[in-house]
Amino acid sequence: MPRTAPRICPLCEATCGLTLTIEGTTVTGARGDRDDVFSRGFICPKGAAFGALDADPDRLRTPLVRRAGRLREATWEEAYDAVAAAVPALVRDHGPQSVGIVLGNPNVHTMAGALYPPLLVNTLGTRNLFTASTLDQMPKHVSSGLLFGDPFAIPVPDLDRTDFLLIVGANPVESNGSLCTAPDFPGKLKALRARGGTLVVVDPRRTRTARLADTHLAPRPGSDALLLAALAHTLLAEKLADPGALTEHTEGLRELADALGSFTPEAVAPACDLPADRIRALARELAAAPTAAVYGRIGSCTVEHGTLASWLVDVLNILTGNLDRPGGALFPLPAAGPRPRPAGPGRGFALGRWHSRVSGHPEVKSELPTAALAEEIETPGEGRIRALIAIAANPVLSAPDGRRLDAALAGLDFMVSVDPYLNETSRHAHVVLPPPPPSQSAHHDFAFNGFAVRNQVRYTRPAVPLEADRLDECEIHARLVLAVSGMHGSAQPSAVDDMAIGAALAKETADRRSPLHGADPAALAGLLTGESGPERRLDLMLRLGPYGDLFGAADRPAGLSLERLLAHPHGIDLGPLRPRLPGLLRTRSGRIELLPEPIAAELPGLREALAARPAALVLVGRRHLRSNNSWLHNVPALTGGSNRCTLQVHPADADRLGLADGGRARITADGGSLEAPVEVTDAVRTGVVSLPHGWGHDRDGTRLAVAEADPGVNVNQLLDGTRLDPLSGTAVLNGFPVTLTPLL
Repeated sequence: MPRTAPRICPLCEATCGLTLTIEGTTVTGARGDRDDVFSRGFICPKGAAFGALDADPDRLRTPLVRRAGRLREATWEEAYDAVAAAVPALVRDHGPQSVGIVLGNPNVHTMAGALYPPLLVNTLGTRNLFTASTLDQMPKHVSSGLLFGDPFAIPVPDLDRTDFLLIVGANPVESNGSLCTAPDFPGKLKALRARGGTLVVVDPRRTRTARLADTHLAPRPGSDALLLAALAHTLLAEKLADPGALTEHTEGLRELADALGSFTPEAVAPACDLPADRIRALARELAAAPTAAVYGRIGSCTVEHGTLASWLVDVLNILTGNLDRPGGALFPLPAAGPRPRPAGPGRGFALGRWHSRVSGHPEVKSELPTAALAEEIETPGEGRIRALIAIAANPVLSAPDGRRLDAALAGLDFMVSVDPYLNETSRHAHVVLPPPPPSQSAHHDFAFNGFAVRNQVRYTRPAVPLEADRLDECEIHARLVLAVSGMHGSAQPSAVDDMAIGAALAKETADRRSPLHGADPAALAGLLTGESGPERRLDLMLRLGPYGDLFGAADRPAGLSLERLLAHPHGIDLGPLRPRLPGLLRTRSGRIELLPEPIAAELPGLREALAARPAALVLVGRRHLRSNNSWLHNVPALTGGSNRCTLQVHPADADRLGLADGGRARITADGGSLEAPVEVTDAVRTGVVSLPHGWGHDRDGTRLAVAEADPGVNVNQLLDGTRLDPLSGTAVLNGFPVTLTPLL
C-alpha cells in the first residue's frame, strides 16, 4: 500500500513543505503539504519533480576512486583510505594552504552542507576557501556587515504587510525568491496588489515578475547603483528622508547627503537610460507610501558596483523609516540561530584580513573570489593549491572562464568531490563521495530560515530508509573531516559531532551573559536527544536559540527542543517578523553606520560611471522556473518548454544585426566566443541580450545523459574572470559588453 510522508523541499530557497507518496522505497509522487505552517500547500514544478530527481538513474550509488587514470567503483573504506593517504601528506609537505575548498550552491540546501564544512575548514587550517557566494550574494553580505556589523544580518521585505514593494534586479516569480525565503512568492505579490498596494519592478527584461507589476522600469543593465543613488539623493535633497525610530541608532546621515550630492536624477538619467522625472517620481512614491520595502537581488549583485547597489537598497529602507518596521524590511529570527544579546558595540566587520596569493584579492567573510580559483591552482610557488575538496560544487560551469578552470583541475595532485553526479567538475576528482537521494536524508533549513519572511521552524526525518550500501550525507562529511585530520580509522564519525557539541557548550557555559554560565558542559550534553549526531546538534541549537528551552530553564517551560519539534511534523509557526534593532547591531559604534569608510572609498568609482560611454550591447543572465543553476538539467520533467538555452534579442537589435528568430549567432566577450540559437523577443529591452546560466553540458567523462542530450552553452565562458565587484570579489556576470555576429 502507498504511504505518505512530509519532506521539506531542498530544491530552491522557498523551502516549501511537500507530501511525498511512497510505494515501497520509491517516491512516486509529490504534492504541496497543505498543513505545512509556512508554505500552506504551495508547490512549484521543481517540487513536483522531487520523485524524478530522487530516482535519477545517473545519480552515483557508490564511491568512485581514480586508479590508473580512470574513476572506478570502490568501497567507502577504499575511498576514505585514499583521502587519508593523500590530503594529510600534502598538508605535511606543503602546508595547509596547499588544500583548497570550494562549496557550491546546493550546500545550503542540506543539513550536512550547513553543519560540516566549517569543521572541515577549521580542521585543515586553510584560508583557500571559495564558495558560490562570490558568484551570487556576497555583495549583500558585505553591505550588511558594513552597515550593521554582521554579514548575516540581512533584512527581508515584509511581503504580507507592505504597501509598496520596489524590486530591483530580481525575478522571484521564477526564482521563488533569493535571500528572501517566501513560499508562493507569486501569490504574495498578487495579494499585495489585491489589498491596494503597489509593485514596482526594475529589470532590463520583462520577466514574469515584471508582468505582475504596476510599474516596470527597464534601465540599462549595471546601472542599478546609479538609479538607487539618485533615489536616495532625491529623498535627501527634497527633505523626504525620515528614518523615524532609527534616527537615534544611526550615524552618518549628514555625510551621506554630501557623498550622494552628485547623483541627481538628471545626472544618472543618461547612464540608466531612464527619464529623470520618472526617477524623481519613484523616490516620491517610495517616501509617500504608508509602508514600503526595497528588495534587490542577483541582477543588482552580480554587476560592477554590486556592493554599492546592495548598500543603497538598505539606505533607502533606512531613509524612508522602513527598516526594522512591520510592512518594511525586517530581520528574521531563526529558531536555530543565535539567541539575541543585549544592545551594544560589537567587533564590527572587516574586509581584507588576508589576500589571495596570486592577484592579491582581499578575503571577504573568510572567502576568496571563486574567479581566482584557477590561478591559485596553476601558478607555481609556495602556497599553490595542490589538492581541492569540492562539495556540491560545479565551478567549471558556474565560475568565469570554465575552460581555464577545467584545465587547472586536471593538474591537481589530488581532488575530492562530494557530489551525487559525475559532472563537469567532479569528473576530475580522484575520489567521488556520493550522497544518498534527498528522500533518504533528514532536513532542516539552517540557512534559509535566516531569510524567511515569517518566523517558523520545521524538521523532517528521512522519508525513505537509507539503503544498506549508502552512507548518510552527514556521515559522509563527518568521515571526510576525520580523513583529512589524520584520524581516519581511529575515531567514529559520531566523534565529530561530539566535538562540535562540546565546543559549543564550552563556549556557552563560559559566557557570563548566558543563563547557562558555570554549568557543566558534559552534563548538558547528556540531556540532548536525537537518533544521530546531527539530530543532537540540531537539538542543541534549538535549545540555545531564541525560542529554546535552555535545557529546561524555569522561564522557558514550553521552549523549543528537538523533542517538541518532532511532535509537530508540519512545523511550528513562530509568528510574523518583529523589530530587532538596536539589539542585533554589532558595529564598533553600536549604531547603524550609514556611510562606512569602504563604501565611501568606492563612491568615486560610481561617479566615474556617470560619464562612461555605455556599450552598444550588453548581456544579462536569466533564470527559469524549472531550473536551479546547473544541477537540475538532468531531470526530464524539468527540461524543454521555456527552459531552453537560447540567446534572447530584441527585434530592433535583431534587425540591426541581421539576426533571425531560430537562427544562430556568435557571441564574443572578454573570455572568448560562443554560438547559440537566437530567440527574437521584446521581453528584453534594446541594447540587451540574455543567455541563461548553468548550461554547457558537453564535456567528455560526465554521466548526465539527459543534460548531455541538450547541453546548451556555458555563458560564463564569455568572461575571463577579471571583471569583479571590488568590495566583495563577486564576479560580474551581468551587464558586460558583447558583440554578436549572425551565423548562416
